[in-house]
Order: sequence, then C-alpha cells, then structure tokens
Amino acid sequence: MKEKILFIVNPISGHHDKSKFPSIVDELIDKDKYEYTITLTERGGHAAELTKQAIENQYDIIVAVGGDGTINEVGTNMIGARQTFAIVPYGSGNGLARHLHLPLKPKEVITEVINKGVKSKIDTASMNGVPYISIAGVGFDAIIADYFAKDPNRGLKTYVKLVTEKYFKFKPEKYHLILDDKEEIDCEPLFISFANSNQFGFNAAVSPHASLNDGLLDVCIFKKPNILQVPWIAERLLTSKIDHTKIVDIHKASKIQVIREKEDIANIDGEAVMMTKDITVGILPLSLNILLPNVISSN
Repeated sequence: MKEKILFIVNPISGHHDKSKFPSIVDELIDKDKYEYTITLTERGGHAAELTKQAIENQYDIIVAVGGDGTINEVGTNMIGARQTFAIVPYGSGNGLARHLHLPLKPKEVITEVINKGVKSKIDTASMNGVPYISIAGVGFDAIIADYFAKDPNRGLKTYVKLVTEKYFKFKPEKYHLILDDKEEIDCEPLFISFANSNQFGFNAAVSPHASLNDGLLDVCIFKKPNILQVPWIAERLLTSKIDHTKIVDIHKASKIQVIREKEDIANIDGEAVMMTKDITVGILPLSLNILLPNVISSN
C-alpha cells in the first residue's frame, strides 16, 4: 500500500523561488511508494492548521517546505503524533536541517531522503509549555531574534548587522538556574541557550555536541566578551569549536528552572516570544518521528 505524503510549502519563506517545486516532486518522487499532495500556506499560522488537518486525515508523512519558521510550525504540531515529519529546507539559516545533515538542495532531498530515507525519532523540548525542536534562549539572542524577525532582509549579513548594532547597548541581566532540581547556578550572561540541536543556523554551532536523541538539553551560558574578541568567537562558532573556549559554560539537564528579574522575551526556535519572569524548560524524549538520510543517525 502506498503511503500518503503531504508537502506543506511556504511560498515566501527564505525569499527562495519555489514555483518549480511541484514539478521537481512530480519528476523525482517514487510514485510506486507514495501518493502525494502539495499545498501552499497562505498566511502566518496556516502551516500549523494544515498539519493538524493532515494528521486528522491520516497522512503518513508530512513535509515542511520552507525556512526555520515553517519547519518549526509543522514539526511542533506533530509532537507525539504517529505521522513522520520530513524537511525540505528553503530558508536562510536552515539550522535543524544542517544539524541533521540533510541535503540543502530540494532535488537531493526528494531522491535521497523522501525516496530512500529511514524513519527515526528525535527529542523535542518546551519552554513554559511552548514546544520547540532546536534551540530556545534568553538574553541577547532573544533580542536579536526579535529584530531579525522584523527585518525585511534575511540571511547571515542581516544577522551580523543586528548583532553589531545592538551589542554595545546590551546590559546583561542576572539569572538563577536550577538544573534537574539539584544543581544551582547564578550568572549574568550575554545569553543562555537551551539547545536540543547544535546550532542557530548558518552552521553557527552554539553547542557542537548537542544531541537530538540523548534525552537532555545543553544549557549554554555565554559570557559577554570584549568587542575585540567577537571576530575570534564568531570563527569558533562557525568551526564548531566554541566549546573549547572559556566564553561558554555548557551543562546538561532534562529540566531547567530559570529565575530572572522581570518578564521579557525569549527566543524559541528563532521566534521572539514574551515569557513570564520565571521559566521552566524541559525535554520530551523521542517525541517526534522524523525522516532522515539513510547513511546517518539523528545524533
């Protein structure tokens, strides 16, 4: 029996032209294996609605075709479902896709992952009940996520520009962390990331050895560096060596309580979300079925 597969396409994410995507699917997908449907999102939040409908309609595989926002919208609505999640990355950062070693070319995703991939399971996480797949955080990265979402220009250049503009004015706040109800940490960092996957996107690895199937989050506490250190730190992020520096302390936990001075925004997979003063972050082990290349694991 053929599996039913739905491609949810965000036509505007990442500013990439997706007009040829239906013809790519028709040409390359294994029609002996799949009965496929392609649908386009029409507004913010529509991908979530389409995902819920696809689950109700008993699709077997649901594919997010777009950037990190589309991927998060589809994937988080599949947590705990029997359906399998798949990704065709069309974004600028493509953080989750890069962590999973997915091809970044749509044709290769269809031939190597959709047609020949293997089904696996990965962890997901939540911050005050808001689900996420890759990385959440508080502090400077949340502020940058907010400005980045509002900027009409995407890509690494825009991200670097915003960091440069906002860095000098940023004053670190005090945080009290409780890890797994036992270890307590007081800090005044540039930002704190609660990493399920290893990177923000653009191959900027905030926690190079983070795993999507170890049942733990990497708690990455970044100190605010001297401005002269920033190029060096950027190079370490992009070469997966940031954990070899003294700029970051990395702890592992399945539950993190965050006590801060006031309510403020948080970064949840690149989206700026207002959060209460106190925050609880937790892992949901092996809660999402996902389609991966058949030559690697999800680790």
